[in-house]
Amino acid sequence: MRRADRLFQIVQLIRGRRLTTAAFLARRLEVSERTVYRDVADLQHQGVPIEGEAGVGYRLGAGFELPPLMFTQDEASSLVAAARLAQSWVDPAMARDIEAAFGKILSVLPPAARVSAEAIALYAPALALDDATRARLQTLREAVHSHHKLRLVYRDVNDAASERTVRPLGCFYWGKVWTLSAWCELRNDFRGFRVDRIDGLEVLPERFRDEAGKTLADLLRKVRAERAATLNQ
Repeated sequence: MRRADRLFQIVQLIRGRRLTTAAFLARRLEVSERTVYRDVADLQHQGVPIEGEAGVGYRLGAGFELPPLMFTQDEASSLVAAARLAQSWVDPAMARDIEAAFGKILSVLPPAARVSAEAIALYAPALALDDATRARLQTLREAVHSHHKLRLVYRDVNDAASERTVRPLGCFYWGKVWTLSAWCELRNDFRGFRVDRIDGLEVLPERFRDEAGKTLADLLRKVRAERAATLNQ
């Protein structure tokens, strides 16, 4: 990679994250951390408002903008593939938003890149989720975003039904099914619910605030700790 291209990529990577470490930049650009420190210093001397320091991390100051980006043919083809796959596995509202965003991207590509991207022979037929699951997924996603509690009627693997009030934290895709991760007020603990086993779903007017021990970050830390404990056995 030419140094000019590397400097451009450094700015791109920093502006796409809240805080970017030199170690992360070195891995992405396949250079040493010393090279990253030198490149960032040069960018700062050239007037690029990169804030932070070596050993801590970098971020881009407010108000700095780059010209609109152009995609290579390979990058454009990757976006087409990602959009086609995603549209088969998300809810209708998000699928429409993907289609709209994708149309905007295609509209600014050079003709040759657009034709090449659209010709990629990779498809995902829209048979992955039934309509009821798609509708539930949209409701769950919106409740996660708005912090509304949910009342679920859930059918477990033994076909036993139960009613739960939960705090929705995130939706996860596992290759075949979607699950909702939530704080279950009945069990007073984190629980996962397969979206296709939710027989009843009501968005409650009550909203919840993040509380220590009950957040998505807490759940992910718990999962990582349990996995580490299992590996160490």
